[in-house]
Amino acid sequence: MRSLRIALVLTAALLVLEVVGGVLSNSIALLADAGHMLTDVAALALALFVAWYSKQPETPTKTFGYLRWEILAAFVNGATLLLISAWILWTAIVRLRAPEAVAGGLMLSVAAAGLLVNLVAARVLVGGSNRNMNTRGAYLHVLGDLLATIGTLAAAVAIRYTGWLMADPIASILTTVLIMNGAWRLVRESVDILLESTPAHIPLPAVRGQLEAIPGIESVHDLHVWAVTPAFVAMSAHCVVRRPERHQHVLGHVHDAMQLFGIQHVTIQLEREDMQDRERHLHA
Repeated sequence: MRSLRIALVLTAALLVLEVVGGVLSNSIALLADAGHMLTDVAALALALFVAWYSKQPETPTKTFGYLRWEILAAFVNGATLLLISAWILWTAIVRLRAPEAVAGGLMLSVAAAGLLVNLVAARVLVGGSNRNMNTRGAYLHVLGDLLATIGTLAAAVAIRYTGWLMADPIASILTTVLIMNGAWRLVRESVDILLESTPAHIPLPAVRGQLEAIPGIESVHDLHVWAVTPAFVAMSAHCVVRRPERHQHVLGHVHDAMQLFGIQHVTIQLEREDMQDRERHLHA
């Protein structure tokens, strides 16, 4: 949360600077960067709220607590990035057809300041981006602005010293395409979690194989593996174990085997006889 607060303050200050600089210099690249920056401010504020709210304790009606708010925030951030990127692409294409004069010197100064601020903000957030999808969504916003600022800086140099006005919309298009790639991955991953898909890094046949290799288990059915969040993976399965005295022994082995896949929450139904026919209507 401290990292998110620092990044939010830096980003909000840079947003004001880029809006003023973009209007005064007539730079679409700077205004495009400011558009990303506006979504960054909203994304970081949302991420900060979710980081606090998701830690609230579980209740009788929210038995997993509020962990999924992290995924919802990631989806909103990714979808917003895609929408903003589409608007920037359209604006840049229009500008390609009719280039407009740009104050290269002012554009260069603002872009340099933006690069410095985005480097600091990205450095602050990168540590938590691998462990938390909410923070990764915020980090992708900042990283997108960092890429956009680099492109804007390159365009400003070209305009300032060569007068090539096409550099402004071209820089916007190139950086926006890069941003859309990361945003699409974030949306896809968050949708997969919301649909309770099997995590990509866990092969379901291998999980089944580990269970069937445990002495005492005759067969496995109704096997599910899903992520509550990227850091919280759960599974459930029904296993046929005909000898009741082996049930506790089998349960211990199952929990140990699931640790190999990073699965922390395990729910197993042990059956003396296969009840798959009775349960088939639940999974039609």
